[in-house]
Amino acid sequence: MNRLPFLLKSSLVAGVLLVALCLYVSPLQAAVLDQLVQEALTNNPDLAAAKARWQQATYKAPQVGSLKDPILSFAMSNYPNDNFSSNETPMTGNELKLAQAFPFPGKLGTRAALADEQARWFEAVYQDKHYQLARRVKDAWYRLYFKEQAIAVTERNLALVDDIIRLTEVRYETGSGLQQDVLKVQVERSRFMERLLSLRQQRSVVQAELNRLLDRPPGGTYDIPEELDLVTVEKDLELFQQAGSENRPLNSAYQALINRYRYQKKLADLDDYPDMTLWAGWRFRDNDLPDNGTDFVSAGVSFNLPVYREKRRAATSEAKAAMRMAERQSRDFRNSVTESIQNAYDRMEETREQTRLYQEGIIPQTGQGFQSALGSYQVGEVEFISLLDALMTTYLAEMEFYRFSSEYMRSLAWLEAESTVPLIGPPLQIVDQKTADLSK
Repeated sequence: MNRLPFLLKSSLVAGVLLVALCLYVSPLQAAVLDQLVQEALTNNPDLAAAKARWQQATYKAPQVGSLKDPILSFAMSNYPNDNFSSNETPMTGNELKLAQAFPFPGKLGTRAALADEQARWFEAVYQDKHYQLARRVKDAWYRLYFKEQAIAVTERNLALVDDIIRLTEVRYETGSGLQQDVLKVQVERSRFMERLLSLRQQRSVVQAELNRLLDRPPGGTYDIPEELDLVTVEKDLELFQQAGSENRPLNSAYQALINRYRYQKKLADLDDYPDMTLWAGWRFRDNDLPDNGTDFVSAGVSFNLPVYREKRRAATSEAKAAMRMAERQSRDFRNSVTESIQNAYDRMEETREQTRLYQEGIIPQTGQGFQSALGSYQVGEVEFISLLDALMTTYLAEMEFYRFSSEYMRSLAWLEAESTVPLIGPPLQIVDQKTADLSK
C-alpha cells in the first residue's frame, strides 16, 4: 500500500517533466519538418499540376504571336464542260496560287502580350501554391504532434487511474474505503479508454492527410518527437503586413490578370482595322493554243471589311468589365491577406501567452493540487470525488498546454504562408520562369 502513492507521484512528476521538455529547441525536429516540406514540394500532385498548367501557358504566346501559315492552292480553271479539253479556249489553264494573311500592325504583338500575361498569372499561382502547401504540411504536422501528445497524456493518466483503482480496492478490502469509490474510478477508466480510442482515430485522419500532401502510400505513419520546437517571433505586425503586400506571389498574379484584360481591350480596339491578305498566282496554259499557250501571272490584295461594329463594341465593353472585375478582385485579395495576417498574428500572441501560463503556472499548480488531494485521501481527510477532480484537472491542464503549444506553431505556419516571411525552417526555394525546364 505504501508503494502506490509513490507510483502515482512518479507518474505525475514524469508528466510535468515532459511539459517542461517540450519547449526544448530541437534542431533534429526542425530538420525533419523541413524535409517533409521539401518532399511535399517535390511530389505533391496538385503542385505538379499547377506547374504543368503554367508551362502549358508559356507555349501560347509563340502560337498567337505568329503569322498564319501561307495557303498554297491549285485550280483547274475554265475547262469546257463538254470535253474538258485544255487547248480549245484561251482562258483554260491550271493555276497555282500562294496567299499570305497579314493582321493589322500591332495585333500579333498584342495577342502575344496577352498570352504572356496569362502565363504570368499561372506562374504566380504556382509560386503561391508553394507557400500554401508548406503551410498545410506544417499545420498537419503540428496537429499530429498534438494528437500524439494527447495520446501519451491519456495513456499516462490511464496508468494513474489503474494505480488509483488498486488503491481504492485495497482501501475497500481493509474497510477504510467505499465500494462506490471503486465503481467511480472504473467508470472514469472507461471514459479515458473512450478518449484514447477517439484520439487514435483522429491521429489516423491527420496521418492520412499528410500522406496525401506528400503523395505517400496510404497507411504511412510518422515519428513525432516528444519535444516541440517553439519558435520565438520578435517581428512586429507591420513587417508582416508589408511583406504580405509586397511579396505575396498572388499580388503579381492579379496584376498580370489586369494587364491581360488591358491587352484584350487593346486587341478589341485593333479589330476595328482591317487585316490584309496578299496573293500571287501562275496559270499554266496548253502549248497548242493559238498564242502558243503563254502562261499568265496574277497578283492581288484583299481586306476584310470591319463593318459590323456592334460585336466589336461588345468585345471592348467585355474587356473593360473584365478589367474592373480583376481590379476589384486584386483589392479584395489584398484586404483578405491583411485580415489573415492580423488574425494569425493575434492568434500567435494569444497562444504564446496561454502556453507560457500553462507551463509556468497552471500545470505545476494542478500537479501540486493532485499530490495534496492524494495525500489527504490517504489519511481520509477528503472524499474520493476530490481526488478524481484533482486528477481530471491535471489531465485537462496537460491537454490544454499541448493544444495551445500546437496552436501557437500552427499560427506561425499561417502567418508564414500569408506574409512569405520565413519563421519555421529556411525560406522556400521556388523555381522561377527563367530557370524552369519547360521541355519536361
